[in-house]
Amino acid sequence: MHWPLLLAFTSVVAPSAHALLRFPCSQLVTQRFDPLVTPGEVSPHVHQIVGGNAFNLTMDPNNDLPNMATCTTCRFQEDKSNYWTAVMYFKHPNGSYTRVPQIPNHFTGSPNGGMTVYYIQPPNLEPVTAFRKGFRMITGNPMLRSYDKIDPDSAEAYAVTFRCWESTAPFDPSNMSPPGVGNYDTVHLPNKKCPGGIRANIFFPSCWDGVNLDSPDHKSHVAFMTGRVDRNTGLILRSGTCPSTHPVRIPLLFYEVYWDTRPFNDMWPTDGSQPFVLSMGDPTGYGHHGDYVFGWEGDSLQRAMNTCTDIGGVPEGCRELTLVTDAQINSCTQRPQVNEIVEGSYLEKLPGCNPIQAGPASATMVANCDAVSTTGFRSDPTSVNAPEVTASPAIITAAPAH
Repeated sequence: MHWPLLLAFTSVVAPSAHALLRFPCSQLVTQRFDPLVTPGEVSPHVHQIVGGNAFNLTMDPNNDLPNMATCTTCRFQEDKSNYWTAVMYFKHPNGSYTRVPQIPNHFTGSPNGGMTVYYIQPPNLEPVTAFRKGFRMITGNPMLRSYDKIDPDSAEAYAVTFRCWESTAPFDPSNMSPPGVGNYDTVHLPNKKCPGGIRANIFFPSCWDGVNLDSPDHKSHVAFMTGRVDRNTGLILRSGTCPSTHPVRIPLLFYEVYWDTRPFNDMWPTDGSQPFVLSMGDPTGYGHHGDYVFGWEGDSLQRAMNTCTDIGGVPEGCRELTLVTDAQINSCTQRPQVNEIVEGSYLEKLPGCNPIQAGPASATMVANCDAVSTTGFRSDPTSVNAPEVTASPAIITAAPAH
């Protein structure tokens, strides 16, 4: 959102005070890793990952990520967390695939792709408990291919949406509504050309059980606020109550990913079919999802939540945290460790075992997937500076998706 617009929106529909952090994170690496759902194994589908460079195949919750990481792709030096989502591809008429690039969101500087991350505080600046070491969670379900069984007024129905921008201008009418609502946002991938590109909106639950840092499904320890969602305002500045099972209010974590679909508009299929597909073989968008592993230094996030109470969310306004430059975040990268091409050229098929499954039934995993990847994993995958193994590459088989 454009911040003057957000301020105006807040004064009209949500007059109680809010606060947030909003900052860019550039691309760290793009590969088939998902250490939450498939730790120690290559993921079935490609993800784009941002954040601290201690990201690895296992992400043991006992790891001290802030001390292991030597840099971060995010605007605040203290934030060594990792954030990741699925990747978008364009399917050409001949059946080949090209990765859709990501570009900077409005008013975020010049990060190299990646995403915009928000930490949003509740109305009236109610006390919010920052995430703790070892905390992680996911939102969305990559197997979904319809919302038929989801209450359209529930938080889940607004958690993952897409915006079809009519132009790249921040004051364009297609950028005047909160994420997930208005005439330009849909719960599925837009079924028309978007002259300004497509933005994915991904919200996480903002209530915690106060005990578990994770759960077997990476979801049960968190919950969305109770009650029906206002169709005019969505989730970003929503008031509400946490359920009794999850009474602790945590920051509302929100991702915006700007997919530059503009170069493909002239290649739109002549039959009018929607040509974009997410990396798990999802042409609908219902299966979009996000993952999060907490990695802030010490109590820096809690201090920021306590003192950085500007609704504008401009990073420079939070003096509690240390800023890093575009050059610094763009130089923080990892070399892909899975020996396969996932971007930068035409692909005969989506990496992994991901045939197109359009639904409406939920997607299913490919049985006996024979898509293996050779890789030169570091000798110690939890060590950021360990040398890569180049001889006798390991054979890693794809594991079930989440």
